[in-house]
Amino acid sequence: MRLSRWQVIFSVILVAAFALSACGGAGTAEKATSGEITVYTALEDDQIAVYLPLFEAKYPDIKVNIVRDSTGIVTAKLLAEKDNPQADVVWGLAASSLLVADQQGMLEPYAPAGLDKIRPTFRDSANPPHWVGIDAWFSAVCVNTVELEAKGLPMPESWEDLIDPVYKGHIVMPNPNSSGTGYLTVSAILQLKGEEEGWKYLDALHENIAVYTHSGSKPCKMAGAGETVIGISFDYRAIKQKAEGQPVVAVFPTEGSGWDIEANALVKKANINPAAKTFLDWAISEEIMVKYAESYPVTAAETSVAIPEGYPADPIAQLIENDFNWAAANRESVLTEWLTRYDSKSEPK
Repeated sequence: MRLSRWQVIFSVILVAAFALSACGGAGTAEKATSGEITVYTALEDDQIAVYLPLFEAKYPDIKVNIVRDSTGIVTAKLLAEKDNPQADVVWGLAASSLLVADQQGMLEPYAPAGLDKIRPTFRDSANPPHWVGIDAWFSAVCVNTVELEAKGLPMPESWEDLIDPVYKGHIVMPNPNSSGTGYLTVSAILQLKGEEEGWKYLDALHENIAVYTHSGSKPCKMAGAGETVIGISFDYRAIKQKAEGQPVVAVFPTEGSGWDIEANALVKKANINPAAKTFLDWAISEEIMVKYAESYPVTAAETSVAIPEGYPADPIAQLIENDFNWAAANRESVLTEWLTRYDSKSEPK
């Protein structure tokens, strides 16, 4: 059922951004089994702690140096190093960020082993692709039910609810300049409402914001700790904290959630490290795809893993019709405008 839903819905959602190309096969060269690589990632620390040991067990002679930060920071670092790239691989970075890097000629085309199992909507349209997705993450609102009740506040159900003055000072949101979750949320609002009305909405939301964080997961962590009532965050973090017994619920706005694809890419540089290709092959393998599916209900390849508890029954229906090309092309101008309007409430870096 998950496969048929993807074929029907995502062919419509992504047709403007990702055209279906001829299937590219992976090379047959023998894999490198030793070496040292630097991997840039925006995956969560607790996810890396589960995922990476699987690679290390399979390739013990490949040393992996992980450089992990929020999406916006990783993206800025990657772009700043264009003329002297330090990373070999990008793992689990927003596809909208990789589109920006690709537009600047920073990605090396590569068809990893197992590409034929990846849904066409989860890969670049070039052949071989410049990037390949692994899963999708989307915006969610973390609400501390204990604090909500103590303050006599109603449970929000929509984006529109969040601009009600009763929530003034009770909402924390990620800064889109440093957080991919922040950017996909802002992008979603501008796409759902149109730019003029979208900025008016964000002006109203700003009145209720206590602080903008530099991490997409931090607003939810703050809600879980009782440091705020409401944290605009993303699905994995909200569901995980609820499962750990924290007094939070994940609210998926009735208008739909902004979303992005976590994707991998080979960084273009003078000397491509063969071990980087080994890592990229593994990073879409069945072994690791199952682990991705334990965190997210939407993955690049079909698995038998059930949708994690706490998600909508039909997570695909929750996702807005996201124009990735628009999000990538307008990223710089949107972020600049956001800083001008709202940066006064950003936490110190």
